[in-house]
Amino acid sequence: MFLRRYAVARLPSLRRCVSTQSDITAAINEYNKEMEFITGESPSVGHVSPGSMNAEESPHISVESNQSEPRLTHVNTHGEANMVDISSKKDSRRVASARCRVLLGEKVYNLVAANEIAKGDVLNVAKIAGISGAKQTSQLIPLCHNIGLTHINMNLTLNEKDFSVEIEGEAVTTGKTGVEMEALTAVTVAGLTVYDMCKAASKDLKITDVYLERKTGGKSGDWSRKK
Repeated sequence: MFLRRYAVARLPSLRRCVSTQSDITAAINEYNKEMEFITGESPSVGHVSPGSMNAEESPHISVESNQSEPRLTHVNTHGEANMVDISSKKDSRRVASARCRVLLGEKVYNLVAANEIAKGDVLNVAKIAGISGAKQTSQLIPLCHNIGLTHINMNLTLNEKDFSVEIEGEAVTTGKTGVEMEALTAVTVAGLTVYDMCKAASKDLKITDVYLERKTGGKSGDWSRKK
């Protein structure tokens, strides 16, 4: 009786607010180990199992979950980093585009526009860097899959209104997973290359507004950023 009462009093504080059966089992195992330490033997009387507890005794536990809610796919049921298994997915054409902006300031902008940066043609070098960056995404981002890209398109445009370089990158594949990270990596690496090419002329540069613009294909369907 003492052990049973102790279980009812102890478990709500022992266990955090859990939402899965594995969390409940882990918390109960923790309790049983504690009881073994107190009594010097494995608990038999007063042993608690997942099936022996009711909602009244464990008000903080909810074993139901809404599977339609968004969840982190790169975290497994134990909260550990996990590379998603995509072997059961069907191949489909997938496209993603991303954008980035590099604020140059008037002085550097004029040098880039006149192709007078000492390191060379900023826009063309950054374009090549973006393409190369997209192909290296799986080596840079630990849990990304190694994707066979079928096309990468980079556009770098000078914007005189705010003295910036506007960068757009598009990645395309036919496969089991999307290319959002490839598009984002492409524009980010291109932006970093613009910075590297121009930093001798000024350190007051800013890489900003890196975002996914749209994606198509896959189970989640098409998506585009609201203007």
